[in-house]
Amino acid sequence: MADASLEPPLERFAFSQRLAAELLGTAWLLATVVGSGIMAQRLSGGNEAVALLGNTLATGASLLVLITVFGPVSGAHFNPAVSLAFLLRRELEPRAAAAYVAVQLVGAVLGVYAAHAMFAEPIFQVSTKLRDGPAQGFSEFVATFGLLMTIFGTLRFRPRATPAAVALYITAAYWFTASTSFANPAVTVARSLSDTFAGIAPHSAPLFIAAQLAAVPFAWGLGAWLFNGTSRAPGRAG
Repeated sequence: MADASLEPPLERFAFSQRLAAELLGTAWLLATVVGSGIMAQRLSGGNEAVALLGNTLATGASLLVLITVFGPVSGAHFNPAVSLAFLLRRELEPRAAAAYVAVQLVGAVLGVYAAHAMFAEPIFQVSTKLRDGPAQGFSEFVATFGLLMTIFGTLRFRPRATPAAVALYITAAYWFTASTSFANPAVTVARSLSDTFAGIAPHSAPLFIAAQLAAVPFAWGLGAWLFNGTSRAPGRAG
């Protein structure tokens, strides 16, 4: 496996280490998303574009760090859609995938609670921010599809570029999708528990999650065909 990629982890890491990396990384990601959203809203003076920009930059920067740090341990999925995609690729066993998803969900919620604590917000909240409609659902399909294709393509040809490519993709997708690119079922669930800038009402979450999961087989199928050339990129680690 190439350093800091999303490929399956090396066997030298115990399964407990892999799960700990997924839990901590997902918690860190959500603390960044929600915490930077709170900070951005407080400092933006009501300018939502400025607030979104601050939220975007913090999330992209954090993703680059997280994938670089935890990629060699667990694969740095932090996302049930990514884990499901690797299950379809037969690069993650079913029981391992289920465990990954479980700790991702737990970590995501803990990350939201940590963000609330840092900003003296009530720990337990429920979002009231509606994000409904077909356009929002389609945006989440596109965001998740693009994320997975980014991962598959970089792992196939330039695995060492994966952390930067994923971070840059999410940074861009915050702005080119109407939903601001959640692209992650664990993120969606956790953000429904924050009535802050980054929140999503529980009523809106099922559409997002359904669209995110629907994108997985499409990206898996297209990626398997599109990136399956006869030659491999030179210099890829074993």
